Amino acid sequence: MKSIKTSLIAGAAAMTIAGPAAAADMPLPVYKAPVVLQTGGWYLRGDIGMTNQQVDNITSPAYTPAVTVLQKDVSSGMMAGLGVGYQFNNWFRADVTGEYRGGTTFRGLDSYPAGVGFAAGSNDYHGTKSEWLFLANAYIDLGTWWCLTPFVGAGIGYSRNTISNFRDVNNQTGATAFADSQSQWEMAWALHAGIAYKVTPNFTAEFAYRYVNLGDFGTSDMIGFNGQNLSYNPIYLNGVSSHDFKLGLRWNLSPSEQMAPIAMPAYAPAAYNPPPAPMYAPPPPLMRKG
Repeated sequence: MKSIKTSLIAGAAAMTIAGPAAAADMPLPVYKAPVVLQTGGWYLRGDIGMTNQQVDNITSPAYTPAVTVLQKDVSSGMMAGLGVGYQFNNWFRADVTGEYRGGTTFRGLDSYPAGVGFAAGSNDYHGTKSEWLFLANAYIDLGTWWCLTPFVGAGIGYSRNTISNFRDVNNQTGATAFADSQSQWEMAWALHAGIAYKVTPNFTAEFAYRYVNLGDFGTSDMIGFNGQNLSYNPIYLNGVSSHDFKLGLRWNLSPSEQMAPIAMPAYAPAAYNPPPAPMYAPPPPLMRKG
């Protein structure tokens, strides 16, 4: 009888142990955090800023080697532009831009020594210059920290350079000559550097520096105040460049980020295996006395 009780207790213990073991075999769902994927997208941009221009040299067909350029200054001005671009991934984007660079004042001064039939003197130049600048640009974004993304870039295109209200005053004689407004197309190129701040996933503000080479400017032929022109003598501003500082806004037309789907493993409960039946052991035979 005692053996029967022992066998029943062993069977119950086996069932108790088999239950948790079967549950442990069942796979638990594993949660994987969503991943942010950078995707391409079209964007619009707008820029405003200040131009700080400089002229490499002044020349004229009427100049002789004895003429010395003493001054060639350009005032600062405003610029505003629009563009459209495409963000290829989280480090490369490109756009095309067009901008108007408002009128700036140019002032030049030269001097010349005395010659046959004339005394030494100097010429004072004044004029207004402006540009329409069209560039194709490419940028490399250098990584993002706390929504801030530094970037560098380069651009190439054309500039329509205009000079107007140009006059030449001889400081000794008071004689004045004028030139009609004239425009010309010149190849232009630019280098960019700046930092962008992502305000929202689709809205980015940026502050940028740009060096841009605008090519050359030239006036039409100079006509004296008396309507006479004794020689062909336009004035050329050679190698005009600018250090620009800009504030820009970019608006993405399609989402630039999306969430990757969350991967969940397939869940299937383990097959139920009933516990083994308790083994019955017959009691030992009774021993008879005597």
